Amino acid sequence: MIVYLHRFKHGLNHCEREHKTKYKMAIKITDECINCGACEPECPNNAIYEGGAEWRFADGTGVKGTFKGQNSGLEADADDPQTPKSMDVYYIVSDKCTECVGFHDEPQCAAVCPVDCCIKDEDNVETEDQLLTKKASLHL
Repeated sequence: MIVYLHRFKHGLNHCEREHKTKYKMAIKITDECINCGACEPECPNNAIYEGGAEWRFADGTGVKGTFKGQNSGLEADADDPQTPKSMDVYYIVSDKCTECVGFHDEPQCAAVCPVDCCIKDEDNVETEDQLLTKKASLHL
């Protein structure tokens, strides 16, 4: 309780402020997804797919030829279909997700999700600079 009150009065300490402003994460969709589809058209990188749907690096991007994903290291022709990340619910391809950095102030999928199942993917922590680099590589 004392730590909480201290933070309430004095704000985040230096390390917490630095972590909060420097690092972001790709977004993932949890199993609580109700398959409403509200998130899919909001993604500026076309990183969101319906469960069971194949995805491509080229979908909604300017990527052509061989492309290597920053997160997974997957290297493939941009037009080659890739295995769905989920068969049951909508999913986000972390190699294409930039948490809307460079487009919007907040992730649009999370903003429109009626059940709050679009959450930060702790397995894909990136700096804002890395996300901007990813955005630039997707939108030539």
